[in-house]
Amino acid sequence: MSKETIGRETRPGLGVAFAGMLLIAATYGMARFGVGLFAPLLAMQRPELTDVLGWAAAAQFTSYSLAALAAARFVDRAPRAGLLLAGATAAVGCLGVASASSPAMFVVAVFIGGMGGGFASPSLVPVIDAAVPPLASATAQSLVNSGTAVGVIGAGLVASAAASVGPAWVLMGLLCATTAVAAWYSARSRTDLGHSAGTAPARRSSRGPQPGPWRLLVIPSMAAVIAGAGSALIWTFGPLLLTDAESVATEQAGWLWIALGLGGFLGVLTGALVHRLGTQAGWCFFAGVLALAIAGVTVSVATGSSWTAYASMAVFGAGYMGLSGVLILWARSVWPGSAGAGTSMLFIALATGQALGSAGFGLAFGSVPPVVLAALAAALLVLGGFAALFRRGQPAT
Repeated sequence: MSKETIGRETRPGLGVAFAGMLLIAATYGMARFGVGLFAPLLAMQRPELTDVLGWAAAAQFTSYSLAALAAARFVDRAPRAGLLLAGATAAVGCLGVASASSPAMFVVAVFIGGMGGGFASPSLVPVIDAAVPPLASATAQSLVNSGTAVGVIGAGLVASAAASVGPAWVLMGLLCATTAVAAWYSARSRTDLGHSAGTAPARRSSRGPQPGPWRLLVIPSMAAVIAGAGSALIWTFGPLLLTDAESVATEQAGWLWIALGLGGFLGVLTGALVHRLGTQAGWCFFAGVLALAIAGVTVSVATGSSWTAYASMAVFGAGYMGLSGVLILWARSVWPGSAGAGTSMLFIALATGQALGSAGFGLAFGSVPPVVLAALAAALLVLGGFAALFRRGQPAT
């Protein structure tokens, strides 16, 4: 196939990838991770919600896992339905947070909003695989995955400009609905969806995409659970840790998320890095980057340094976007015939770790010194990185 032909086939696919990036931006960067960003403002304007922030984050990660588990059963056959479910649940959750006046209502709203990302990522994998030529697929998936960075920056800008929590979450809910419709519209004319990527229609099995051996997901799932638990400290309590330590003023907490998002743009390089290093080595690299970022947050909390806080959040953004991007590529490498379902399983593992980490750090928050919490989080990330090196029953990737 000539470069000119590849270019003609890639251009429409890039439009689909861009729409997918915007959906990830809204469902992840805003609906899912916005709770941690708004924690300082929520604690100030709705103090009755402060004690349930950890449980709300755990509920959110749990609902994400449930949605991703449900998505694994149908997204390779009906990915467009998954896109609409992603926008609907994220939008409803955001509107619920905007109006939540009690801890119970807040946790329920966050639970619903967390489903959006669980439907979005697995649904976009087969869409991108169908719309983009195989040679550009890894780059396109990394572009979509970088949408989290875009959304985090958007949420940070909203938080910096908003005078109160309610209007900010209403706006983010509208963005979730709009981007879901845009992603669905961009993929509406595809006639090759609902089949495994890279297989000609005449040769596709009538049974549809089939998952690979489950044992191939054991190592990446184990690594994702452990690393997810470590990353939860920053996603749930990062801004609150830094504002409580007066490293950053409460009204400037939005800039922490902006810094995280800007760093996250480096996630588009994940495909190239994994191609050069391999999947396991790429995973270890990004887990180490996250551990380094948490060490920087610890320094900021101890010294009150604002520039260290912003720099550490940027490094965290780069590491996390890379880490989650590796999971997508890992799923495709071990389950090439059912990449959407494989992505669901690995993202469920990551979110399960985040739910456990959020609940655990929530119980310890306020009674355990922040330095100890950060050391534990960094240790979990290092352990999660090394877990990927176990290859019992695993093909080298």
